[in-house]
Amino acid sequence: MSAFHYLDNAATTPVRPEAAQAALTAMTEGWGNPSSRYDLGTRAAQQVKEGRAQVAKALGCTPEEVFFTSCGSEGDNWAIQAAVELGRHKGRHIITSALEHSAVLEPCKALERQGYEVTYLRPDQAGRLDLEELKAALRPDTVLVSLMLVNNELGTVTPIREVSRILKASGSPALLHTDAVQGFLKVPFTARELGADFISISGHKIHAPKGIGALYVRKGLKISPMIRGGGQEGGLRSGTEPTAQIAAFAAAVQAGFASLDRDLAHMAQIKACAAQTLQARVPGLMVLTQGTAPHILPVSLPGYKSEVIVRFLSDRGVYISSGSACHRGKPSHVFGALGLNKKVLDGMLRVSFSYDTTQEDVDALAEGLAAAQKELFTSLS
Repeated sequence: MSAFHYLDNAATTPVRPEAAQAALTAMTEGWGNPSSRYDLGTRAAQQVKEGRAQVAKALGCTPEEVFFTSCGSEGDNWAIQAAVELGRHKGRHIITSALEHSAVLEPCKALERQGYEVTYLRPDQAGRLDLEELKAALRPDTVLVSLMLVNNELGTVTPIREVSRILKASGSPALLHTDAVQGFLKVPFTARELGADFISISGHKIHAPKGIGALYVRKGLKISPMIRGGGQEGGLRSGTEPTAQIAAFAAAVQAGFASLDRDLAHMAQIKACAAQTLQARVPGLMVLTQGTAPHILPVSLPGYKSEVIVRFLSDRGVYISSGSACHRGKPSHVFGALGLNKKVLDGMLRVSFSYDTTQEDVDALAEGLAAAQKELFTSLS
């Protein structure tokens, strides 16, 4: 296909040129093992050190608090397991929400099978959590609160800073984890401002390759190793460092951090324009919520099947999703948690933007949805 319109940046992002070049250079010139004691290895180790410092700068923390992972899901799993292990003598209660990514919900379900009690906070119809419910759910035996910074399907932002303040004010022993995969370089924050103990981020959501991410672990927390072996990543995640992915991740972070204000303004503008354009040109289309994050817009075509719409648009070279790509065709638990009626729920679509999304992309989506209404109406009405 010679041309297409990509509006599914919450699923993954194209690798930006700076990141691709950094990976190529690392693979062709800096391919030594960072644990080796000769020049080729020490140069690779220096590159890993510089990459960690770049990610730490964007996160607003020290390099010693950044541990590279393979993805956001690994970071989520690691943080949850580390938190409950640190709190094993304090209690067996966890608080999370019904809106979390499966990388949080599935580990919590596994812990429930091991005897932990999990409280799932419920959202309102706009996907917002009530922090008064969080306060009411806190118990002396709560050892972990895990709430995502930006919801990957709704774009709603959880006030993690306020959650941290609530925990401190209550004297709770609970550690705080936030899945910031959709928040990193999408909403301004620093680790210090958030006050979280663990923060998960991912490379392929910010124009780095798949297969690289990071977990922020607040200084002073003595967590157990994720992988035992040769002692890489401060002894917490052994295995030869993926130098090319780290170099690409750092390059994407550096480029994105440098242009953050401009990129956020562009995404917010194109999102607002998309909401207006789609409602004007696609009769009956609902904007579920405009959230706070600038890059995610959930909409619905009530009475239509979202998976059919996605395939129809794909044939026209327009790419959006019916929800998180991790659902693999299954109904979205996030949309399901909002209490929407079946027609609205069946027609849910997620449109997501990036720094390079254009008005032409939005126009192509509007044209495609309007055509879908006409061509699919008879069979789906």
